[in-house]
Amino acid sequence: MEFNSPVGQTPLDARRVVTQPLDRIDGPLKVTGTARYAYEYRDEFPNVAYGFVLGASIPKGRIEAIDTSAAERSPGVLLVLTHETMPKQDGKGRNNAPQMQGPEIKQAEQAVAFVVAEGFEQARSAARLIKIRYVASDGQFDLAAVKDAGKSVKNAPDSTVGSFDEAFTAAPIQIDATYTTPDQAHAMMEPHASIAKWEGDKLTVYTANQMIHWAQDGISSTLGIPKEKVRVQSAFVGGGFGSKLFIYADPILAAVAAQKIGRPVKVALTRPQIFNHTNHRPATIQRVRLGAGRDGRILAVGHDAHSGNQPGGSPENAADQTKALYAGENRLIRTRLSELNLPKGGAMRAPGEAVGLLALECAMDELAEKVGIDPVELRILNDVQYDPEKGPSRPFSSRKLVECLRAGAERFGWSKRDATPGSVRDGRWLVGMGVSSGYRPNPVQTSGARVGIDRHGVLTIETQMTDIGTGSYTILGQVGAEMMGLPIEKVRVKLGDSDFPLSSGSGGSWGANSASSGVYVACRKLRDTLAQKAGFNSTDVAFADGRISVGGRSRTLAEVAGPSGVTVTDQATFADMEEQFVQASFAGHFCEVGVDMDSGEARVRRMLSVCAAGRIINPKTSRSQCLGGMTMGIGAALMEEQVVDGRFGYFVNHDLAEYHVPVHADIPDLDVVFLDDVDDKSSWLKAKGVGELGICGVGAAVANAVYNATGVRVRDFPLTLDKILPGLPGQA
Repeated sequence: MEFNSPVGQTPLDARRVVTQPLDRIDGPLKVTGTARYAYEYRDEFPNVAYGFVLGASIPKGRIEAIDTSAAERSPGVLLVLTHETMPKQDGKGRNNAPQMQGPEIKQAEQAVAFVVAEGFEQARSAARLIKIRYVASDGQFDLAAVKDAGKSVKNAPDSTVGSFDEAFTAAPIQIDATYTTPDQAHAMMEPHASIAKWEGDKLTVYTANQMIHWAQDGISSTLGIPKEKVRVQSAFVGGGFGSKLFIYADPILAAVAAQKIGRPVKVALTRPQIFNHTNHRPATIQRVRLGAGRDGRILAVGHDAHSGNQPGGSPENAADQTKALYAGENRLIRTRLSELNLPKGGAMRAPGEAVGLLALECAMDELAEKVGIDPVELRILNDVQYDPEKGPSRPFSSRKLVECLRAGAERFGWSKRDATPGSVRDGRWLVGMGVSSGYRPNPVQTSGARVGIDRHGVLTIETQMTDIGTGSYTILGQVGAEMMGLPIEKVRVKLGDSDFPLSSGSGGSWGANSASSGVYVACRKLRDTLAQKAGFNSTDVAFADGRISVGGRSRTLAEVAGPSGVTVTDQATFADMEEQFVQASFAGHFCEVGVDMDSGEARVRRMLSVCAAGRIINPKTSRSQCLGGMTMGIGAALMEEQVVDGRFGYFVNHDLAEYHVPVHADIPDLDVVFLDDVDDKSSWLKAKGVGELGICGVGAAVANAVYNATGVRVRDFPLTLDKILPGLPGQA
């Protein structure tokens, strides 16, 4: 079924189950340790062997010689693979991940050998015995050094509207500031891990992955296996944040080794390998120019975003949100990409907007101060209800940014903020407040489901959709329960299996809206099928309390389904609604910080996010996602940074001890509010993406609060104490 026009009344509008803050139906499995993640399948593999990936110790160059003889003689070793013994693989395609296809080294921790043994420790120990002689080449690891060589890219074309240079030059008030953000790591709890087994010519891979169909496509095409011969399972994922959108060495090497030894092979990347072998968020250098009238109305918007990646990689599209967030008749927005030899850059926690708003929203704060207007009022003054690049012909499907800011200011007590930086003290702490807008696009993806009612009146939902900790099991169950008139207790949800119907997967904030739409259309088909089987007119029937009714007649779903049950499959597709309407979720973020006068240490005291993200399917799971996003935003503002070792071209702080993320002591009081924002142009659910909205703009609210507290404007993230301290009163 295609979504191609605004939707009217649907069974979901009853909101008996949908929109209710239900507990996660998978919660008991997780708290009891019985929810199995990729590496935790044991009983199914009594004869499993263990693999260990050996990574390259140089970032660029080639292997001149490799000696595996000592490793092969090591106790328990079953197999050693190198580029000299690996089968040929396909290096083409977006999802392909060829491993050890030659002596060339393109990044640090690139897989150069794979040891398989009876036990993990045996495999790891043997890998240390492999002798490799490299010929290193010079590489480039500093974005600032190659910034001027940046090139435009197809997926981020320049945006030029009006005459930016003339308007900016003539503007009475100007902001021209450069902000830098560092490389950042996903730092999810569950490592990348896979178990591969063969049954004849069919391969089954249990793996930690957010996108089942991408993983299936990548494994099959890389190894040259028909897709129908590859089954991918990922029932539970312990966090991904974009790192698990694609596949890396673990499933490919496990599959090759399992076929060679005739036994299942299990492998997990170590924590240091994850930081350098997989992808990360690339560093950015962003120049933001805002020209405004003396009343604060923006006349010219300029945003240049530079990032780096390996040859053929994609940029961090940090300027994209600037194309739509604020008014301004003259616009120049550009993205440039330079070549670096660091590990791959890729999607991470709201790619683009998360770091782009760090720059844009701090620049807005600077503009507000220069104009002499309240930062909240400046944002409201420059609100626009249509695409500022294309004009009123392309309005927003719904846009409640102003409402988010107004409600947030009232709830947070913004009126008590002292606009003079450094003027509020609490003992040794300088106290300040900051605000930021939040913006995240609302994409949708094709998504399907198989749904069925059995002889007991239980609804079963099957779809490839994954749950990466976001609550997919619960919200899909709620949609099915609402559609079929059942309590959530009579719904069974099965996810993360390529044998199930194609789903959107978890990424890009499209998961809940898209996958729920797949369940919705499948349930509509099931309703029609059951009505016809019962002899009822399908347009008049009602589903409630486990029964199907029309007029004075009523039957239980179990009776209609019969001994064999009834199962149907359908798929939701989406037309060009995104072309007709700008679709996005919005937020107003408010933060209060304290900065130690003597040390420069900044600590968040409290924070509020007011969000408008369409119909909220489950306020409890959505709030949880926003709390996580806010935590990540605080981390990006104050501590997260992958440090590049320029001598060896890798991230030196490659573990959770030295890559700093917020802990409980860093996150005191977070509050989340959802506004009523039912969007009939988004989907049948009238929902929007929530997952990544929580991080978008949060870091800027923190940074703006630090400035209000201290008068120190730091434009180089993260805002560590060494950058704040020199500007504090009495520290110069």
